[in-house]
Amino acid sequence: MNDVALPFESFGVSHRGCVRELNEDSYLVEPSTGLWVVADGMGGHDAGEVASASIVDHLATIGIASSAPDLRARFEDRLSRANAEIRRISQSRGVTIGSTVAALLAMDGRFACLWAGDSRVYLIRNGSISQISRDHTEVQELLDKGMISAAEALTWPRRNVITHAVGVSDEIVIDFQQGEIMPGDIFVLSTDGLTAHVTDAEIEAAAVSATPQAACENLLQMVLARGGTDNVTIVLVKIGDGGNGAYPGPSRAEG
Repeated sequence: MNDVALPFESFGVSHRGCVRELNEDSYLVEPSTGLWVVADGMGGHDAGEVASASIVDHLATIGIASSAPDLRARFEDRLSRANAEIRRISQSRGVTIGSTVAALLAMDGRFACLWAGDSRVYLIRNGSISQISRDHTEVQELLDKGMISAAEALTWPRRNVITHAVGVSDEIVIDFQQGEIMPGDIFVLSTDGLTAHVTDAEIEAAAVSATPQAACENLLQMVLARGGTDNVTIVLVKIGDGGNGAYPGPSRAEG
């Protein structure tokens, strides 16, 4: 991942939840290529899962990049292909389908997070959790403009209406943040099925106290115990410190 290779381990889980009949989420855990992804499909029966699966299937072909800019270029190329495929499916069916996407790219000691929609990327660093992504939702826009309060946002009638997604238009609108990877960093990617039931503080507590696999499974059980009103997908990436053997080497575990 960088000149002094930092060991890391990652894991992912996905579940339809307690209410939905289908799981329209998809995810990808590809540590060998430095890519982790969650996607939350929308469009109803036999449509949302097609959209999220298209994103994951295309990104799974990304291969080994020669540099961080090459990895970013490959990611955007595959996402563009997925967008075109979803558009074709939408037009053939006469319905609008699409999917959120939230991705972590890591190479050469740097990371980039890219997203469209309300699936999230968190970074836990030095004992503090922060949300790197910013929700593409109507309620977030109202918050940004100071038109509603944070308390009002929690119960806003249209709080789940997203403003950007892959597959809904010919041009993809994605945001990104980038920075350096630090020893001990923990990245958490999730669809909104997690954050509907679990607080940021609970995500942090679960992530720092267990392996990625155990943390993912613990968070999933927390969601299900609280009613699991939506599909839920969680991907966790934990960076070792490269010195004390906390993580004995890259783990390529997948859920």
